[in-house]
Amino acid sequence: MFTLPLGDTARLRPLEPWHAPEFLAHIDRARPHVDPWIPWATFSTDRASATAVLQRYADKQAQDAARIYGIWLDGTLVGGVMFTRFDSASGVCEVGCWLEAAGEGRGLVTRACKALIDWAFAERGMSRVEWWVAAGNTRSAEVARRLRMTRDGVLRKHTEYRGERRDIEVWSVLSEEWPSQEAAAEAEAASDVKAELDRLMHTFLGAFTNTGGSLPNLDAVREVFIPQATIIANTGGAGAEPVVHDLESFIGPREKMLTDGTLTEFSEWEVAERTEVLGSVAHRSSEYRKSGIRDGERFEGSGRKTVQFVRTPTGWRMSSMAWEDI
Repeated sequence: MFTLPLGDTARLRPLEPWHAPEFLAHIDRARPHVDPWIPWATFSTDRASATAVLQRYADKQAQDAARIYGIWLDGTLVGGVMFTRFDSASGVCEVGCWLEAAGEGRGLVTRACKALIDWAFAERGMSRVEWWVAAGNTRSAEVARRLRMTRDGVLRKHTEYRGERRDIEVWSVLSEEWPSQEAAAEAEAASDVKAELDRLMHTFLGAFTNTGGSLPNLDAVREVFIPQATIIANTGGAGAEPVVHDLESFIGPREKMLTDGTLTEFSEWEVAERTEVLGSVAHRSSEYRKSGIRDGERFEGSGRKTVQFVRTPTGWRMSSMAWEDI
């Protein structure tokens, strides 16, 4: 039996009739999230009906007409993906998914669906992979977007469920549109880098927050920058000299203001950004807003930042920053 890793503690493997007790326990947990989008979950209400669902897929797999796989996280079944239709003669198949709350927010479904689509195109020579989703199922539509599918159209009042006719959106990706595994690996690596740079920026901005009585965490600034970093304030207007800081001369005055009552209810957040990664260096142009209470008076502001990043032996870090208020 094969197992594909989806992360450090997540695995994808076939979901078979003998899994029925585990499958039923999972569906009982998932039912509020799965119904009404996956109708067969409605009919998995006891061991016999759960077994019947899995047996139906086993029979279809024997006919090369469908397949179903489970996603296990830390040894617990939390969701799955499937070929709901697989027609090798026409070269068209349909992929679907479901997930309980414990598996959300980890990218498990997207990675599992990519594995199925890779196999359909590379191993089976399929021409088109479809994704059918009930109108209003925004989570499922977002997965289709992440899989770079195109929304082909809507089948109006196509499907009846519990006495209601539903519109069905049809999304698809073609074999010539699907990146090679090498290209996909490069894109995933680039996405991982971008996510790390996003995290560094989020951590930096969050270090100064003291809203709702919370305390700022200026140690986080030391964590996201290299020790030799330069931080430049260019906020004095035309003709004014930029103010250049090292880490400690930047952190010290701000930590005092944020903890002695001078600056309260302060927060700062990005509203737009553009990030470029060039090997082991990167650059980010950022627009931000901020608000707080300074010396008893509420204020709001905005500005621009540019940030330089470098990849170090311990991961990406900020190496310099310059900003101006506008």
